[in-house]
Amino acid sequence: MGVINNIWWMLVLIGIMILIHELGHYWAARWFDVHVEAFSFGFGPRLFGFRRGETDFRVSLAKPRWQRMIIAFAGPAMNIILAVGLLAGLYMNRYPKVVGSDGAPTIGFIEKNSPAAKAGVQELDTIVAIDGKQNPSWEEVTLTVVGAANREVPMVLTRNGQQVDGTITPEIDELTGVGNAGWYDRHEIQVGALSAGMGAEKAGVKSGDVLVALDGVALRSTAKLHSLLKEGAGKPVQLTYLRDNKQTTVTVEPKLTELDAKTKRYLLGVQLTPRITFVSLPFGEALQESVRQNKRSAGVILQLLRGMVERRMSPKSLEGPIGIARLSSEAAREGFATFIGLMAAVSLNLAVFNLLPIPILDGGTILMLAIEMVMRRDLSLQLKENIFKLGFVFLMMVVAFVLYNDISKLLPS
Repeated sequence: MGVINNIWWMLVLIGIMILIHELGHYWAARWFDVHVEAFSFGFGPRLFGFRRGETDFRVSLAKPRWQRMIIAFAGPAMNIILAVGLLAGLYMNRYPKVVGSDGAPTIGFIEKNSPAAKAGVQELDTIVAIDGKQNPSWEEVTLTVVGAANREVPMVLTRNGQQVDGTITPEIDELTGVGNAGWYDRHEIQVGALSAGMGAEKAGVKSGDVLVALDGVALRSTAKLHSLLKEGAGKPVQLTYLRDNKQTTVTVEPKLTELDAKTKRYLLGVQLTPRITFVSLPFGEALQESVRQNKRSAGVILQLLRGMVERRMSPKSLEGPIGIARLSSEAAREGFATFIGLMAAVSLNLAVFNLLPIPILDGGTILMLAIEMVMRRDLSLQLKENIFKLGFVFLMMVVAFVLYNDISKLLPS
């Protein structure tokens, strides 16, 4: 049932993406009065449908090149519009806001021997600029790091009121294949769900409590808590939490817990999350935030692709149909908002990928039309055929690779 559920939610997710994409091509073609014999969602024999006017999908190329270029661009454009619209609608109802996130990004924890530690970054440092971006949010800092593996990134910090200039070179995270700096933002740690029978529940910790300190050490990040528990190697700890503006300290015994076949960790038995409040944004703010978010995400996608081409980054971060099926099912289980967020991300990824200047993709078609516009003549049919053959072979190699990548993630190492 798990496999069937994964496939079902993937079909829902991808089906909507492809339908919107092809509708973009169709509507643009009809705008320029291009004859469209059929609009087909999928391939193979006709199962059912309806006829509306002349249309029951071939596009005649007798129209001006600039019109054909717009038709080619319309598909990815619709995916971009869908991504923006989905997030805007989501933010109008449920915009997640981390408590205390309005200020400048402040470092709450640094892993030992991490790029941040090697760069001399310290806890409570504030990032005022990174990679030329002034006054970034923590999200912008994270997105910059993700796409900058093995690349030296300039940054400006403030420490005790003094400006500190420096650089950081993110390393590739072995699990995700993207850049990692080894630093974590400062935030309040709120208890979500509790595991029955484990230390925190036995000590009287409740959902909604805010964790303040462990063995007298201030907790400024969930990563800090995990690090302290690891160093303690299972010894009982003094946990201080805040409830109804009153601090309480209790003794909790961590338990060594198996997270997966390869990972074990000492846990208190609490689900920890940054303290988040959900607010409803007005339409204008929701749309503006959605555009900003999609713009950042598109930039990260391009940075990741650039990093792979330059062989600075691992292609492990690519997800194929198996990975998308798994993510779709997980998002559906987490709730409507999570699924909508994933749908927006996939739609944006589809748009960016289709705009790459690769033959057989929309970006390749746009590029060839641009070349013909500059040359003021058509490329030969033989040359076009050879270009599309190369594009098809390349695309099949990409498909084979992402399938192999998906399967390799499922196999034990």
